[in-house]
Amino acid sequence: MTENPSPPLWIYDTTLRDGTQREGLSVSIEDKLRIARRLDQLGIPFIEGGWPGANPKDVQFFWQLQEDPLKNAEIVAFCSTRRPNISVANEPMLQAILAAGTRWVTIFGKSWDLHVTEGLKTSLAENLAMIRDTIEYLRVSGRRVIYDAEHWFDGYKHNRDYALKTLEAAATAGAEWLVLCDTNGGTLPHEISQIVQDVVKANGAWGMGHGGGSALDGSPGLKHLPAWGMERISNSQFPMPNSQSPIPQIGIHTHNDSDTAVANALAAVMAGARMVQGTINGYGERCGNANLCSLIPNLQLKLGYSCIEEKQLSQITEASRFVSEVVNLAPDEHAPFVGRSAFAHKGGIHVSAVERNPLTYEHIQPEQIGNRRRIVISEQAGLSNVLAKARSFGIELDKQNPQARQILQRLKDLESEGYQFEAAEASFELLMREGLGKRPLFFEIKGFQVHCDLVEGKETTSALATVKVTVNGKDILEAAEGNGPVAALDAALRKALVNFYPQIAAFELTDYKVRILNGHTGTAAKTRVLVESRNSHQRWTTVGVSTNILEASYHAVVEGLEYGLLLHSKAEVALNASS
Repeated sequence: MTENPSPPLWIYDTTLRDGTQREGLSVSIEDKLRIARRLDQLGIPFIEGGWPGANPKDVQFFWQLQEDPLKNAEIVAFCSTRRPNISVANEPMLQAILAAGTRWVTIFGKSWDLHVTEGLKTSLAENLAMIRDTIEYLRVSGRRVIYDAEHWFDGYKHNRDYALKTLEAAATAGAEWLVLCDTNGGTLPHEISQIVQDVVKANGAWGMGHGGGSALDGSPGLKHLPAWGMERISNSQFPMPNSQSPIPQIGIHTHNDSDTAVANALAAVMAGARMVQGTINGYGERCGNANLCSLIPNLQLKLGYSCIEEKQLSQITEASRFVSEVVNLAPDEHAPFVGRSAFAHKGGIHVSAVERNPLTYEHIQPEQIGNRRRIVISEQAGLSNVLAKARSFGIELDKQNPQARQILQRLKDLESEGYQFEAAEASFELLMREGLGKRPLFFEIKGFQVHCDLVEGKETTSALATVKVTVNGKDILEAAEGNGPVAALDAALRKALVNFYPQIAAFELTDYKVRILNGHTGTAAKTRVLVESRNSHQRWTTVGVSTNILEASYHAVVEGLEYGLLLHSKAEVALNASS
């Protein structure tokens, strides 16, 4: 690790604007507020909230933050330059920007001459005037400006001189940041590095023009920020750039269309960029934006930059999953750093080595970013996997114990039949406890029947399930209906057990997956069913395998209820031990 460079590095989050342009992602005002406050807790200095005036949702979002501001982060309004041949005073969208009441505004403008002549249908000179006029207007109105140079790298490669003129126009008008955007995501790291170096060299000659000065410092109603060289509110080791700084700073904004967004951002930083824009989980239009959940750990743990505080870095995994939950997208289990599988070890040799020294197969300590090591159980497992997994379940198992090898063999036998315990750790714990004679008998299923009615012309199918269960020596016969056989079976089981175990009422079946294991046998194929369940604070997955899909479902559902009761029993034991 290197020492912290100077000047500092700034993280700019655009999840709430650029991230929401991802296909299939939609958020409410409340969702946006929850995410903004979580990012504020994470220590992100700049949070782009949206485009005020573009839609009622974004207008309301900024209004609500005026009433109840963030504690540390600067919320940023986003907008384009004025339109061609319209004065800034007559540009309605700029009035909406001022009404949003943010101290910082990000303005984007055209860098590529092709976009100017073909997209805007205006002259290159008018485009430069649009950039200058907009930034000067916002500066005189008491706002600090970040300039996003849209399509910068494409523009630079097609017409270097004109692209540089657009940055010069922004700098002399008073922009404090010049952010180079790889909008199409087609640039590669070696190009990014060279072009950013060229811009850094050119930047020193521009400085800030009449847009800078004391107009900002005396603006009423704006949150005060300390000047350069003083402590910053949200992170005391970083000074916030001063509105009177003579030279604007360079930033980077990359997209992932070539699968190099993170690498491109890192290359830009190494070449002199001092602001990094990105989104949580890499959300964004098309293939997404640079993923801050990868960028921040790489910058902080590998390159030595202090982006956020150490205790906040340890919350980044939780923040990643929080955002995915709010936007209703399944988290990427294999995402670097924050994914559930990022520190998962499956091969027996790997597990044995990691148990001795984690550095053998882990590039960082998972706890640094709030993740954890997982030992995966599968047919590739060795005895080390079983022993490590037992410890994670709170079970001490010696490798000399013959039951350990019996459990391993049972695991391999079941996996060869189609079971998948790496995706159903709850079922494996039950299997392990059974092998050790420690599996509690909460109930015993004596049998079940499922009857389905399919009426021609009706859109829905009704199902009736009957189960016979023994609890504490008492036989219970119950029936329940559902909109399908699995739902009916689950309802009947809960109805039979809830009087004995009231906590079952809080269990919820949250996911149901079916996999055909040998499709060439047609309808006689063996089926694997994975059932995910949860209570108010935990999730667990169980598995069933059979040539009969109802039998496979039955095993998975029953073990889901059984494991939930086991978790409740563990919690009660822990509570009694602490009291």
